[in-house]
Amino acid sequence: MLLIQSSVSAQLDLFAEIADLKRRMNAVILAHYYQEPDIQDIADFVGDSLALARQAAETRAEVIVFAGVHFMAETAKILNPTRQVLLPDLAAGCSLADQCPADRFREFCAQRPDHLVISYINCTAEVKALSDIICTSSNAVAIVNQLPLDQPIIFGPDRNLGRYVNRMTGREMVLWPGACLVHEIFSEKKLLQLKNRHPAALVIAHPECEEAVLRHADHIGSTSSLLRFVQQSPIQEFIVVTESGILHQMQKSCPDKHFIPAPPNGNCACNECPFMRLNTLEKVYLAMVNRSPEIVMDEPLRERALLPMTRMLAMSPV
Repeated sequence: MLLIQSSVSAQLDLFAEIADLKRRMNAVILAHYYQEPDIQDIADFVGDSLALARQAAETRAEVIVFAGVHFMAETAKILNPTRQVLLPDLAAGCSLADQCPADRFREFCAQRPDHLVISYINCTAEVKALSDIICTSSNAVAIVNQLPLDQPIIFGPDRNLGRYVNRMTGREMVLWPGACLVHEIFSEKKLLQLKNRHPAALVIAHPECEEAVLRHADHIGSTSSLLRFVQQSPIQEFIVVTESGILHQMQKSCPDKHFIPAPPNGNCACNECPFMRLNTLEKVYLAMVNRSPEIVMDEPLRERALLPMTRMLAMSPV
């Protein structure tokens, strides 16, 4: 087995070893934009939740190594029951998913039996199974706009994304009171200070941020939308209000532009998801060598969760 050390040469060996494992295992590595740069660089595909779901649905690989968090790997298993799905660190959870236990969400929905249930993909398989349609930050507005105006809707688990969708669609959806710990702690005061120091910079923000932060944004969108915006904009400087992992792809695609991570409350100058960062290149390698940790799911649960996922893919703009 390869000796793992914290040196540049060892990292290069890890890249080569992982590439060899991919060929021998017929594996694909899917990574979210919030993963560390080394993982993004070794991945076969890097994207946001919608793009990753599409890749998972279309892959012909026998093994899916999902460099993300638990609900993302679960989503890949929901879409691929016969394929092995590996998550480098099973402890890579999600604060938003944790804030929406299935039993409480079931009671919440039961109190509103006439409501259609739309759940943000950042939730457990059990919550997906209680939902009518799944959405992502990329397609939430488009999906809600396809529904009759008189259809009452429950939206969970992210209240900030729900508020944004309400504002963009003119709806009054009932919102589950959850929030992402990473996006909720961005500081409006520090953002305004950054704007004063960088008056030429545009502010781009993820819709999971609070309204006080979003009102200062020049562009609001999913991670893939933010990436497209900086690629297409003639502006040279951006203040980025989302998890700082996205800056790696922004800098790779726009090396001549300047990207400034918006700071959260507290003393840190950047904002990283502690769950996303549990995955490392070494853990990716070990997961492939050991074929573990593996995502295993009860088949009846998987089938119930698949239906709203299938609806989402059918209703999503290409």
